[in-house]
Amino acid sequence: MAPQTISIHYHTTRFLPQPDVFIRTSHGTRIPAHAGILASMSPVFDNFIDRPRKHRSSERIIQIHGVPCDAVTAFVGFLYSSRCTEEEMDKYGMHLLALSHVYMVPQLKQRCIKGLTHRLTTENVVDVLQLARLCDAPDLHLRCMKLLANNFKAVEATEGWKFLVKHDPWLELDILRFIDEHETRKKKSRKYRMEQGLYAELSEAMECLEHICYDGCTHVGPCHQLIIYHSAILHHHQLVPSQVLVTVLLHFINQIHLCDP
Repeated sequence: MAPQTISIHYHTTRFLPQPDVFIRTSHGTRIPAHAGILASMSPVFDNFIDRPRKHRSSERIIQIHGVPCDAVTAFVGFLYSSRCTEEEMDKYGMHLLALSHVYMVPQLKQRCIKGLTHRLTTENVVDVLQLARLCDAPDLHLRCMKLLANNFKAVEATEGWKFLVKHDPWLELDILRFIDEHETRKKKSRKYRMEQGLYAELSEAMECLEHICYDGCTHVGPCHQLIIYHSAILHHHQLVPSQVLVTVLLHFINQIHLCDP
């Protein structure tokens, strides 16, 4: 049976001659195209088109297998118009990223990375992560890893994760290591924020001590409970900067006890 040739709308205002090359998809469907446009958008196509043909009269055929025919059609359409619809990105975003990487079309690759980033879910993140590794997309890869780390329980229940554990233990190890490092960074960040808050409270307490030193014990009533409160917090969290400061603080607290009416 003869291969089916489909016609596509190229979404361009340029005058186009008759197609001089055909792209054949997995199911034998042929997509007509123009060698000059393909070559100008992709160095891979340029290299292929420059190859001498055995017979000048034979048709130029470019084989693109392994992706749906409609994804190839969307890919060819982008080469003509530099546009990709949201519907095409919804349906074929991962296929288009793979095609843009293989055929070195950076504009489409960036469009796919952005589109897939916005469409990440716990269900598809494992598949997108694997593709991001293969397609040298570090930004997308990092976003996938962060989503995995923040939603690991949900991802762990997906078929994608179960398949990965069974067939790619090295990637599983990389992910688990990243999650461990991510949790460590989060704990350090929380501790740092807590320390900064406590140091701010300590600074406030020290202002009260300065008030005691300059104004005398007769005016320290409002500061009494505040200093004791900050001292208790610092003692509880074990975050006092120095033992000398502890001694001074406790000394003043004892003096306040003696001076209270």
